Amino acid sequence: MTPMTLLSLPTRLLSVLAARLPQDTAQAVDVVDHIAQAVTLDTAEWVRRGVIITAIWGSAWVTIWLIGVVARRILVSVDDGDDATLSFAEKRGATAAQLIKSVGRVGVVAVALLFTLNVFIDITPLLAGAGILGLAVSFGAQSLVKDVIAGFFILIENQFVVGDIIEVSGVSGVVEEMTMRMVVLRDVRGTVHIVPNGQIGVVSNKTRGWSRALVEVGVAYGADVDRAIEVFRDEARRMSEDPAWKDQLQAPLEVWGVETLGDSAVVIRTVGRTAPGAQFGLQREFNRRIKNRLDREGIEIPFPQRTLHVRVDDDRLLRILPQGGSSA
Repeated sequence: MTPMTLLSLPTRLLSVLAARLPQDTAQAVDVVDHIAQAVTLDTAEWVRRGVIITAIWGSAWVTIWLIGVVARRILVSVDDGDDATLSFAEKRGATAAQLIKSVGRVGVVAVALLFTLNVFIDITPLLAGAGILGLAVSFGAQSLVKDVIAGFFILIENQFVVGDIIEVSGVSGVVEEMTMRMVVLRDVRGTVHIVPNGQIGVVSNKTRGWSRALVEVGVAYGADVDRAIEVFRDEARRMSEDPAWKDQLQAPLEVWGVETLGDSAVVIRTVGRTAPGAQFGLQREFNRRIKNRLDREGIEIPFPQRTLHVRVDDDRLLRILPQGGSSA
């Protein structure tokens, strides 16, 4: 390529661009005109669709608000006015209210999304393929499906409700929330445990129907056991007749007697049938009372101790000690 040819390239390029510029400009103008015409022609359609979408989500908001009203009415209808304890009806009402709100919101939002999508495209083929989509989702989210199915049977079988104290999957606490997928527990230390329903195997419900307070206190082996049992029974009778605790007991406290002979104490067991969830406070109060009573009666509550018996070979001891039979 000669120098003159190189110098002529910019001139050729400018001429080509100048020749194509009117054509490209015309095409761009045509595209803009088509878009403008489409927007102008479909403005009324866009307004109609906007009104429909607004109506859909407005109806969804009203429906969610009504669901919240129904949930609050359920809570009010089961409230017995006693804030100290939760009755079984109150627990069931709280559980039903939470489920209505959680499931209702998800259902309303899902339906609103489908109606919104239907404004732009025909969702009939999508609904026809919902079975295949559901099969694909079931394979991809087996744990989620398992959680939902397990949650359904937990609710149907009424295994526990909000407010119950339960133990599941190695953790225990008060049921604060239930959904179709999980259970939320809060233990005595305030820690929140979230347990998926699919991982719940054995459920230990500590507050279903009634509970049992169980107190085991040891007395010294040197104490008169029969007298100690009489002291326990007298203190159990006094607490059963105390107005502050009588309403929390479904039956008087009973002293079952000597439960075990431990390493350092004779263990005496006292039990009582209480209202659901009241056993923990009653156990603490009876422990306090029986400790003070045993102190007044002079009955010892022993601390762990062990007696050791040492046997020494006399001949070996004489060989170890210096002559004279003693060490300085």
